[in-house]
Amino acid sequence: MSQPLVLCYHAVSDRWDSGLAVTPAQLRRQVSGLLARGYRPVTFLDATLAPPRSRVLAITFDDAYRSVFELARPVLAELGAVASVYAPTDWIGSGRAMRWPGIDQWIGTADEDELLPMDWGELRELAAEDWEVGSHTCSHPHLTELDDATLMRELEDSRSACALQLGRACETIAYPYGDVDERVAAAAAAAGYRAGGALPQAPHAASALLWPRIGVYRFDGDARLRLKTSPLVQRLRRLPIRLALDSLGRLTRTGRH
Repeated sequence: MSQPLVLCYHAVSDRWDSGLAVTPAQLRRQVSGLLARGYRPVTFLDATLAPPRSRVLAITFDDAYRSVFELARPVLAELGAVASVYAPTDWIGSGRAMRWPGIDQWIGTADEDELLPMDWGELRELAAEDWEVGSHTCSHPHLTELDDATLMRELEDSRSACALQLGRACETIAYPYGDVDERVAAAAAAAGYRAGGALPQAPHAASALLWPRIGVYRFDGDARLRLKTSPLVQRLRRLPIRLALDSLGRLTRTGRH
């Protein structure tokens, strides 16, 4: 059975020179290329909990940048693809540029408006178009650094806010910074989430609440993305790191790629 392919995007922009922002043309080319390879687009929840035998692709967007609504939405609609977007609920509808370590260097610059979040109306529109809207916590912290009580507040309050505003259950979470460990995953399960998206730096086996996503960035050209999404690399990413390295070594020695 094929494993689902889950991509992690952030913003979409022609002018923002940030690794987090792919251009609309990049997004169109990347997604259309994967569709041409036989992938079928589904939501993150459907991909992680009910992977069919055919190839499936889950396109996720962290942080709920307004540019996703304005620029990614029409591109994906043109391609007939749905996606999942993850909202840091303290910021949604604030009308203010989001800020946390990793993006706050653009506060006060000409690109500050690239940090604007969606509002709840825009997220409801996406949900009505069969997009999945999930939690990205309340304030976008490093979850592994929080004490137990604060961790549960971030998980539960954001899930409740999404459910209240969207009128449907919030069943998935994307962990800010991809920062998750077994304690955080267990807390997410206790908070009622069914699946969680990570961004692991090392290979590990996929499970619903520790699902490895592939980060896609502005510097990912066609060849680089094709390598990152190749079936071989995907198999290696899901192995324990020692087995992955051993497998890579055997392939190198035998000259197979």
